[in-house]
Order: sequence, then C-alpha cells, then structure tokens
Amino acid sequence: MSSIDEATLWDRLSNARWIPLNPAWLGEIFSPSLSDELRFAVAERLGMLAESGWPIINALIEQHGIQPELIHAAGLCHQPEARDWLLALLNQSNDPDAILLNALGCWGAELSIAQFKLILQLPGQAERLAGLNLLSFKSHQLQALELIELCEHTLRDWRDSVVIASIRVLQRRNEIEISNRLVLLVQDGSDESAHAALKALGCMATIHSKQSLKILSLELKDENRRLQVLRQLQQQY
Repeated sequence: MSSIDEATLWDRLSNARWIPLNPAWLGEIFSPSLSDELRFAVAERLGMLAESGWPIINALIEQHGIQPELIHAAGLCHQPEARDWLLALLNQSNDPDAILLNALGCWGAELSIAQFKLILQLPGQAERLAGLNLLSFKSHQLQALELIELCEHTLRDWRDSVVIASIRVLQRRNEIEISNRLVLLVQDGSDESAHAALKALGCMATIHSKQSLKILSLELKDENRRLQVLRQLQQQY
C-alpha cells in the first residue's frame, strides 16, 4: 500500500471519535503489507471494539496466521473466547514473548504455578515485567511462601526495574515472611531496590514490619540506608 493510502487510513482512524469505525471495514483494510505501526493501530481499534471486534480478529488470525498485532488485539477485546485462545498459545509455548504475556493482562489468575515458574525465569526484562504484572492478579490465591518462591528469580535480577516490580507484588501482602524477605533486600540489595524495599516495609505498617525497621535502624552498617530507615520510623509513629 502506498504512503498516500496509508495517510488516508491514518486520517480515518484519527477521526474515529466522530465517525465510528465499522469492524468489517477494519478487517478489510488490515493487511500484512501495511507498515508495522499501522497494522498495530488497526488491530488495536478492533480490540477496543470488544465483542464486535473479536470475530473479525479471529477471522484475521485464520487468514494471516498468528501475528503479534492480532495477539495484542485479542488481549484488548477481553472476550472469553479470546482469553481461551491466548491461554492455548501460552500452553503451547516454552518461550512466550512479552506481547503474548501482556495480552493475557488481567487473566493472570488463570495461570498455573508451573506457568509462572517458566515465565518468571525467562531472561528478558520485558517478559519478566509482564510476568510480574500477571502474578499481581494471582498473588491473592497463594500462600506467602509460595509467592516469595515464585518471585525469587526476579528478586535476584540484576536489573533494578525487575526487582522493584517484584517488591510491588510482595508489598500487597502483610505476612511476616514477606517482611523478612524485604529486610534482606534492604540489607543486601542495590541502593535503588533497597530503597524500594524500605518504602514497602513502611507501607505495610504491621507490628512485625515496624519491628523489622527498628532492628534495621540498629544493625545496618550503611549510614545512608540507616538514615532512610529512621525516616521511615518517624513516619510510622
């Protein structure tokens, strides 16, 4: 498709607020020959059409095969059939990518422990972050030690962004085991992850988390971290 034709399509998509898009028309204009950005934009519009968009997305999958933009669209439409299709893709993959994991979005509670173990040990940052987002929807179903065990690889990640995302999953819980694991991060983590773990302990505001902060204020050798602990304690009381 020529750049002029693509410009016309972009213009039509941008005017969707005033002139609603027809799902069938979106299906007709979708083509592998479109630029990557435009393909994703068309697929995204289909996903946003929810129940009227899924039949078109499904037909495009049958016509063009499993494409990243169609996986993304399937996740956006939030239909049970789309969920089942995405979960089937996950079951078939030993190396799921971030597009598939992000498409599963709020369906994290549907995943098994075995699937989370696979996902959270994937080497890529994007995949681990997507996996942690999925885990946030599953965490309420797990015992504290199960949750910590699942997060262990990401808590030991060399990238602060992954460690901090793990802390955010853990801090939604207030069990003693969670507090103890956060204490280890304050003691041994990088400056950024230690600061995040310290803030998480402060946010928990349980008897045990407060006791943990008191102990840290006495035992930490790093003066900067010890001062951060003291500030957290001041906020607690």
